[in-house]
Amino acid sequence: MIRSVVIVGGGTAGWMSATYLKAAFGESVDVTLVESAQVSRIGVGEATFSTVRHFFDYLGLAENEWLPKCAGSYKLGIRFENWRKPGEHFYHPFERLRGADGFSLAEWWLALGDRSQPFDRSCFITAALCEAKRSPRMLDGSLFVSSLDGSLGKSTLDEQRAQFPYAYHFDADAVARYLAEYGIERGVRHVVDNVTEVGQDSRGWISEVRTENHGVLTGDLYIDCTGFRGMLINKTLGVRFQSFEDVLPNNRAVALRVPRADATDMDPYTTATAMSAGWAWTIPLFRRNGNGYVYADQFITPERAERELRAKVAPDRDDLEANHIRMRIGRNENSWVHNCVAIGLSSAFVEPLESTGIFFIQHAVEQLVKHFPDQGFDQRMTAAYNRRINHAVDGVKEFLILHYRSADREDTAYWKDTKTRPLPDGVKAKLDLAESHLLDEETIYPHYHGFESYSWNTMNLGLGRIPLTARPALRHLDPTNALAEFAKLKAEAAEMVAALPSCYEYLASIND
Repeated sequence: MIRSVVIVGGGTAGWMSATYLKAAFGESVDVTLVESAQVSRIGVGEATFSTVRHFFDYLGLAENEWLPKCAGSYKLGIRFENWRKPGEHFYHPFERLRGADGFSLAEWWLALGDRSQPFDRSCFITAALCEAKRSPRMLDGSLFVSSLDGSLGKSTLDEQRAQFPYAYHFDADAVARYLAEYGIERGVRHVVDNVTEVGQDSRGWISEVRTENHGVLTGDLYIDCTGFRGMLINKTLGVRFQSFEDVLPNNRAVALRVPRADATDMDPYTTATAMSAGWAWTIPLFRRNGNGYVYADQFITPERAERELRAKVAPDRDDLEANHIRMRIGRNENSWVHNCVAIGLSSAFVEPLESTGIFFIQHAVEQLVKHFPDQGFDQRMTAAYNRRINHAVDGVKEFLILHYRSADREDTAYWKDTKTRPLPDGVKAKLDLAESHLLDEETIYPHYHGFESYSWNTMNLGLGRIPLTARPALRHLDPTNALAEFAKLKAEAAEMVAALPSCYEYLASIND
């Protein structure tokens, strides 16, 4: 039996791992987390997937309890601005496509040929809620999709059956602190100290971590949450890191914390705005925004990137401190080697364009619980874990490559370069198919990676990669039911916009 786990590194990855293991195994597994007080945090605001609700529900944490303590807000989707041409935008929402007579509304949108309204406004309710800056919850706390309300209990990503309509924005540092309090109260041993050395036994397995002031810490299983440093997995065990920079060149970011001039003017979505050498994020927290610019340093210097970001989001605020970040883009060949599992940035990172950082942590710790070893460390279990982690990361990589290749923009050296970089065979095949017809669950990346076919199609249609014609079969079908579904969706959207409070109004009611 594995009786003890030592987690090296805190932050979101460390404390999500520690609290999840405690929630899963209780007193039967001792969990120690050691973190340095000197490690700086990014702390500019974090955006998530809607699936993160499984994590908080698993821990038994109610949204109206933890969200106000973490500067949290709602995310109904991502608004992509200027990815086709300046002034244009579209939404990638947390909402599956409806259908009529066996075909999705996206297929009918193509077939009917009415382009007076963009695809996203025609086929999703969420776009209208985003435009009106609405909360997904009524002032009494009820969800606008009542059938999806309520706790999921101890469910995992594997049990995700319906698309929950929102995710969160929050201050990642505040979430880490909140989870630390939760974990310590439930028995996680918290050691604040610097790790000076990682010991290995004769087999090359990790045997101990030495600290400056607390001596030697030992466990049966070690979790590396040391971020891009990869102190255990890379520096100690020598696991090879596979870079994705040949196909995803963005390798740096600069971030700012920006107060909103009007705190009540809160968008219920993340914004991703195309820039000269990458893209900029806006993440609205309860009383301020997190802003940043993700870029490829072969096309712009850090100094120029900072000036471009400041000019966009804070032109008169030279007092705001900029945080420059080097990003390691790619994944480890394997994230579990011997008795060490890397979770978070020490495992993989593929830039924050689709908010996959927290998702990768959640997926990894869930899979660790499902593949939790005994003292024999069955290598077949380890291999199964690594396959699932690698599949998820590689699927997101393909999805992000599609964003850049499909974007109808070639006005700078950076955007021209995105059209000439080598394409993995799988991505090329999908883009070729998308010229002819919309993708489906059989033709997107085949393994679990957090995104469904509606996401792939939403991005292609929004970015400008639109099939020349609809599927020929729809020419033989009566469009009456489809037209009725479009009308119903439009009416529901108008009803919800009228009934729901603003995002700020609802959040203010739970922050009192």
